Amino acid sequence: MKTFYGWRIVVAGGALQFLQSLLLNQAFGVYLAVLVEERGWSKTALSGAAALKSTEVALLGPVLGWMVDRFGSQGIIRAGIVTFGIGFMLISQIDTLTGFYAAFVIVALGSSMFSNFLVSVAIIQWFEKRRARALSALQFGSALGGLFVFLVALSIQTFGWRATAFGSGIIAILIGWPLAGVIRSRPEDHGETVDGVPPAPMGTGQPMAPSRRTFSAREALRTSAFWLISLGHAFSLLVVSAVNVHAITHMKEGLGYSLAQAALVITLVTVGQFFGVMLGWVIGEKFDKRLVSAACMLMHAAGLLMLTYATGPVILAISALVHGTAWGLRGPFMQAIRADYFGRSSIGMIIGLSSLITVFGQIGGPLVAGAFADWTGNYRAGFTLLAVLAGLGSFFFLWAKPPK
Repeated sequence: MKTFYGWRIVVAGGALQFLQSLLLNQAFGVYLAVLVEERGWSKTALSGAAALKSTEVALLGPVLGWMVDRFGSQGIIRAGIVTFGIGFMLISQIDTLTGFYAAFVIVALGSSMFSNFLVSVAIIQWFEKRRARALSALQFGSALGGLFVFLVALSIQTFGWRATAFGSGIIAILIGWPLAGVIRSRPEDHGETVDGVPPAPMGTGQPMAPSRRTFSAREALRTSAFWLISLGHAFSLLVVSAVNVHAITHMKEGLGYSLAQAALVITLVTVGQFFGVMLGWVIGEKFDKRLVSAACMLMHAAGLLMLTYATGPVILAISALVHGTAWGLRGPFMQAIRADYFGRSSIGMIIGLSSLITVFGQIGGPLVAGAFADWTGNYRAGFTLLAVLAGLGSFFFLWAKPPK
């Protein structure tokens, strides 16, 4: 039996997310810890680079959404992979904070052009009945990337951060370019149908399935669901981004663990993420996604509080698994809820506009945590505040009813 091409896109997209997670998203904390120690740059200054990346992604979101709705994903993704690789090569050559920021802008530009957002839009176009399952499967790549982030830490310790950054750029281009060739935008453009299900023959007497209403971007903006989902997503990213950027430094400086031990805990976050993704694969179409997302917000809050006040390795391990599970389960549901609520005709633009709101979580998490750490000498106050906000953010999902 012929394999539905949509699953090939899921596999290729997952591999692209593996690369981005391994080389940048979850490895950034390793670079931060090393650069703080070697170069003497402040945590707030380096957190600003992460904030700059998020800002760039948000500002580009509506533009990329418009482009992918009209021209497809493949060309954008290929350009992004090349830009991403060049940016890492430039990072390997920097000596000043200004130079680091300039090179990181290029990395951020590239990463936004083959981000989870671009690949998810393509998957949404190919799937409907199994959409949540497909989007969850996509996240296996990000989870696996986090499992191997210790390799980046080992490379930095063995070869230095410059050689590691340069090698990361080469690897991204060599592997990412052929993977991008698998991504295709709409099944109708390639002689296939959504979910790979052939249309019912005319005259068979089979009733037509009721069509769901699809929203334009302008119509979606007029619904409360658009804003509530975006705010809930933003509050979840307060925790995710803060942990990605600062958890290793917190464990190293505040809890007394080595860089390798801290990287191992981040690996446990990814183990939890992997479990959450598998759970999403199983329950994706069986439970109300907004209720599951609200529960995940409480898990994010609990995980961050345990990380903040961990008194030993057991609590630290539990915190990593709880946070990671919430991340892996909730993450794919963010795009699946939007597609369920608003349809697929303008989904790229709708997700792109949402990024203008979610960016406040991506920016705010690292900046709040870094600023409080520089001010108080540790991460406790900043992490506690972010955990409370994440818990409160669960209400946004509870209130986000489907639009009519």
